Amino acid sequence: MNFNPRQLRLIDVVRERGSVTVEDLAEELSVTLQTVRRDVQRLAESGTLTRFHGGVRVPSSTTENIAHPQRQNLHAEGKARIARAVARQVPNDCSLILNIGTTTEAIAEALLHHTGLRVITNNLNVATILCRNPSFEVIVAGGVVRARDRGIVGEAAVDFIRQFKVDIALIGISGIESDGSLRDYDYREVKVAQTIIEHAREVWLAADASKFNRPAMVEAATLAQIDRLFTDAQPPAPFPQLLEDAGVRLELCLD
Repeated sequence: MNFNPRQLRLIDVVRERGSVTVEDLAEELSVTLQTVRRDVQRLAESGTLTRFHGGVRVPSSTTENIAHPQRQNLHAEGKARIARAVARQVPNDCSLILNIGTTTEAIAEALLHHTGLRVITNNLNVATILCRNPSFEVIVAGGVVRARDRGIVGEAAVDFIRQFKVDIALIGISGIESDGSLRDYDYREVKVAQTIIEHAREVWLAADASKFNRPAMVEAATLAQIDRLFTDAQPPAPFPQLLEDAGVRLELCLD
């Protein structure tokens, strides 16, 4: 299908950000909301993009995540803002669990100026980053290492994490759906994430704006199990109401 230059630019913007609201697209392209909606409708009908309430995103599978190297580059600026905001809220000399994901890896980098942290992780990338600070104690869960992202999954990791109760779990997720569920792709990873949530006094979710309305196959948790959500843009409807109903403290990371 042939697209005009404006529509090609729209596709580029969405691919760069992962997901974008209709209002942001209109501002970015300097056109009316009606024009954007017509373009989005055409692009969705062609299968080039996927619509959700209030915006559009890159088509994604519900069964398989984007490759790790690609995820490292997607929304890197937003993840960096989230990481800085999370690090500002983490006190020195506390205990943490960090799970699998490029956002938690960004958080690990932002935590390097802390002192006295004791960190449990099922992410070898996180462990490698945090070992650069000699004042940290880094504890790595046992289990099966996924070659594609160096995440550790499986029943051995679940059993290992059950030994602990930490001050804060810092977790990432692949998608947050409009029913308030937090979702991911690998059921083995989800089992570990559920155990992490159960064994933390507070649970902080770090998710850039592209994660809202992003579908994935396996439910890991619900918003009601989260204490704080760190994200880089105001969540679209219906998420503000869902967060309020669940008692989740929203932390907008804008700098």
